[in-house]
Amino acid sequence: MKPSARCLSSGFLQRSLDEFKRLSSIALKQEGLYGPQKPYPLLEFSKPATVNECKKMSDAELGGFSSSSLEFVPKNESEPAHARFHGNISIELPRNNPKVERTGYAAWRNHDRPATIFGRSLWDVDPYIYLALRVKSDGRKYLVNVQTESIVHTDIHQHRLFVQRPGEWETVLIKWNDFVRTNYGTVVEPQLEMLTQKVRTIGIGLTDRVPGPFDLAISRVWATNRPSDYEDGRQR
Repeated sequence: MKPSARCLSSGFLQRSLDEFKRLSSIALKQEGLYGPQKPYPLLEFSKPATVNECKKMSDAELGGFSSSSLEFVPKNESEPAHARFHGNISIELPRNNPKVERTGYAAWRNHDRPATIFGRSLWDVDPYIYLALRVKSDGRKYLVNVQTESIVHTDIHQHRLFVQRPGEWETVLIKWNDFVRTNYGTVVEPQLEMLTQKVRTIGIGLTDRVPGPFDLAISRVWATNRPSDYEDGRQR
């Protein structure tokens, strides 16, 4: 049996090597027994490639009039490199599609990550307590969305992105077990525990249906057990 061209590609081999190094480090440091001590990077918007690996969405896909963009912003003297999620929310309904009864949303998430020699690429954040996000928000009611390899593929676990200082960079921590299971925006029962061993995608959405502009900057997303791992955006 011959390996496919995909398996021999440099990208596939490099991803497989990176995953092997990560798994080996976990075993050598006995993190399975004592828990990981260092943060686990999930999304690092330090280069344009990470932004290109994300998908943006809005009600415009259904004929609505909301707009959304996800753009890379390079590092400068006052800000780190980051992704800028911005656009405009409209609750106007499409005129030629009576089936659409609700609009007014925009969102983004990472695409499914490419496979490695170990199989499908999924984040195992089960050993961690928190999801951490370094953001600068305009203060609107954003939701953090997490999708796992669950039986119901349309399930999304959500939590409000609560910020303390709109207009300033800050780190937001959310406990993984505080996320709420939803399906198409509606809370569903039973509230099954999130499958944190198999996280597929992470993203942020705005569904408050308040017309007008929005603007959110995100520099990094990671899993951690220590809230003090990052102070003012710098690893300690």
